[in-house]
Amino acid sequence: MTNFKYNPNFIIPKNMKQFILLTTFILFTISTFSQTENLKIIWPEEYKWKIRTNQEDETSHLIEVIPEKEEINSWTISGAMNTVKNTTNTTTDQVIKSMTESSLSESPKAKLTVLEKNDSTKNNWIIFKIETPSFPNDPLPESQLFYVIQGEQSLFMNFVAIKEERLSNDFITKWTKVFKSSELIYKK
Repeated sequence: MTNFKYNPNFIIPKNMKQFILLTTFILFTISTFSQTENLKIIWPEEYKWKIRTNQEDETSHLIEVIPEKEEINSWTISGAMNTVKNTTNTTTDQVIKSMTESSLSESPKAKLTVLEKNDSTKNNWIIFKIETPSFPNDPLPESQLFYVIQGEQSLFMNFVAIKEERLSNDFITKWTKVFKSSELIYKK
């Protein structure tokens, strides 16, 4: 074992000082700018949600939920929260164009209707519905109410779906309130 004796006259070489200073700066920068951005949505407790899917990679994070007593393949109501990471400056028009194309590729009977949008804030957002009476390989209807909001670091695409041809006004009012009550939060 080597005996180490403290030497108060020991001077760190200049390049070592620079290395320590640079390392400290990099660690500070990483901790400052690597904050995690999330969208906090309070999903109504009446459904007693359980997680159906939770998948994450470098580009996205998808969580799907269904009521705890329902089965994965036979749900009556389902929710989804999709975070598209490192996506900034997405306009509501781009979202609508993309979602319209996607919906029509799933079913030519799909109809997208914009209900509300706000492009005048830092975090632009849009609420729209997609109503589909049937699909080419599935005669069952499905309708979805979407809430999409642009965060500082990510695009948050959320929806609630039911196995109905159309969304009722009560359903739209209830879920619009849920989505508009959400909050962007940041963790360091």
